Amino acid sequence: MEGAFLNGQMLIAMPGIGDPRFERSLILVCAHDADHAMGIAVNRPLDGLTVPDLMQRLEIGVTAELGDDLVLMGGPVEIERGFVLHTDDYHAEHSLDVEGGLALTATREVLEAMGSHNRQPRRAILALGYAGWGAGQLENELRHNVWLTCPADEDLVFDDDYGSKWTRALAKLRIDPKFLSAEGGRA
Repeated sequence: MEGAFLNGQMLIAMPGIGDPRFERSLILVCAHDADHAMGIAVNRPLDGLTVPDLMQRLEIGVTAELGDDLVLMGGPVEIERGFVLHTDDYHAEHSLDVEGGLALTATREVLEAMGSHNRQPRRAILALGYAGWGAGQLENELRHNVWLTCPADEDLVFDDDYGSKWTRALAKLRIDPKFLSAEGGRA
């Protein structure tokens, strides 16, 4: 892993991860360097909380059709803070570029853009919280087979078939989940 960073890659939780907050999680790595890593879980919807509901609670005017997309639990860190993962056709001053044509923005401005029919990104998800790792922590978890990685694609990131995302990410690696074990070994 020395010098290899995972910006724009998906982390696929292995069975038996040992932390129920990450069981069957699929996380897009948004930032990764020698000092830290952070990502947004893309398959953990919050039951009963839709994007339009949240926009209304935040008193953000909506002129666009938003549908009933669910807000996601992005991770266990700063769960009161919102993050919008979106295509890079929308970009604000404080947007973080993520590999693969994606960006992450955590300002009210992006919520206003989502609600506007002429400024919204082509695709976007709204998440509360994020997953974070300190220096070397993610690399250590990878060495201990806590996560698999695969390339991200727009459907894995943005579609609303949350129940199948983990399995579909494994399928990108040609892995059938029924053959995965929670027990690791070394050859």
